[in-house]
Amino acid sequence: MARIVVPRQGTGTLPDAWRACVGTGRLDLALRRDYQESLALIQREIGFRHIRGHGLLSDGVGIHRPYEHTGRRGVHHSFTYADQIVDAYLELGIAPFVELGFMPEALASGEQTVFWWRGNVTPPRSDTEWADLVRATIGNLVDRYGLEQVRTWPIEVWNEPNLDIFWQGADQAAYHRLYEVTAHAVKEVDASLQVGGPAISPGADEWLVPFAEYVTDRDVPVDFVSRHAYTSGPAQHVPFGTHQTLMPADHLLEQFASPRKHLAGTALADLPVHITEFNSSYRPDNPIHDTAFHAAYLAPVVAAGGDLVDSFSYWTFSDVFEEVGIPAAIFHGGFGLLTHRQIRKPTFHLYAFMARMGRQVLTRGTDHLVTRDDDTGRVTVLAWAPVDVTDATASPQRHTVALSVPVRASSGSAFLLRSSVSDEAGNAWRAWGEMGRPRSPRPAQLDALRTAAEPARSHCALPVVDGRADVDLTLARHEVTLVEITPVIDETPPWWDERRLLGGTGRHE
Repeated sequence: MARIVVPRQGTGTLPDAWRACVGTGRLDLALRRDYQESLALIQREIGFRHIRGHGLLSDGVGIHRPYEHTGRRGVHHSFTYADQIVDAYLELGIAPFVELGFMPEALASGEQTVFWWRGNVTPPRSDTEWADLVRATIGNLVDRYGLEQVRTWPIEVWNEPNLDIFWQGADQAAYHRLYEVTAHAVKEVDASLQVGGPAISPGADEWLVPFAEYVTDRDVPVDFVSRHAYTSGPAQHVPFGTHQTLMPADHLLEQFASPRKHLAGTALADLPVHITEFNSSYRPDNPIHDTAFHAAYLAPVVAAGGDLVDSFSYWTFSDVFEEVGIPAAIFHGGFGLLTHRQIRKPTFHLYAFMARMGRQVLTRGTDHLVTRDDDTGRVTVLAWAPVDVTDATASPQRHTVALSVPVRASSGSAFLLRSSVSDEAGNAWRAWGEMGRPRSPRPAQLDALRTAAEPARSHCALPVVDGRADVDLTLARHEVTLVEITPVIDETPPWWDERRLLGGTGRHE
């Protein structure tokens, strides 16, 4: 294989759209201790800026509280839980990406619901009462956290209205009306707040132009466009699980690029684009999410997605998630980067590796990304093995990447630290299978799984010649590896002699 000569000069800055947002289960789960512990771990090792989830306006958070007094109906807006949720987020260094949904039961025009926790997906029976709810909710955020902060929190109207499971009848005209009422209510709180949509699912790009025409013709405010991206095929159900085919990962990048392609020539052409959900499978019980295959599959997407959109939000940070019910086992194919006992999955490490990359891009390819930290001169290489989407067991057993890397030293040596996850390493899902797949692992088994989840690490000294070091990487099946290279400043004292470790006499007493 030919050696890739990495340029000494950067080609630009690595976009951090990959860490702009992450998804979560319904928002009232944020009141749980294990949820907050999981999010704290995520923030320590990765550090996302925003978090998005369903259910802010659903009855589980309890904002919309109708009452009767002296024979008249009124509505009280209660923020007891909402404030606790947002307070917890901010304490952990993450802010809401606000999704306005679903419908409070007492305001709903129908009884259709979605998910195990029964989020109502029907239009409001009163646009006026809905607008009051939106103004009160956003107004509370501004009053409590300050306009300067809240104007940096995007506000998205609803979730996947093109699907009849999420919006009664997938009624486009009814969604446009909801968006119009909602956007005006948000802007009545303050004109500088960001509001957008239509939060469509994959395969619904035909909604984009009508949405643009509607908001343009009626002068409805819109500050960003949102869409979701998944690559899985029809669900093949088994008890407590789902299997699906996958399209190649570059289909995710094509979906990222889709909004700007479809909206070219419209009034929305130059707006920010947020992919507010993305993953391989759209099912929260697909075992692919737990595997090393998944990390290698998504690596080129996470490495390159920021060139196409302003943010793309991994769905989700944790398996504390109950759309199809309470998880039946610790590994159950959940969306999370973490299991519900804070066991790191291989895809968690993909994100943790990205968090250690430098900001200056030196080069990129179909199987690697090379960056440099200008402050320290540290060069970082993210490399990944190709995957076979037709058969995970048929992915190549070995894959090589050979690089000539610039080092800020004309000669001497560089220190290389390598961290890897693969089918064999950093793969708690595999260890769990070898344990016999215990549904509720005992403490000692949990400790073993957390140990198995640690990346394999190795290190060595690389010779530096003419300001370059050769890096030869052999990747195992489904491996994602992070290599960190730093120039060595040798501080070895002149009296040091390796031969005297056991107290022997050296030549130069």
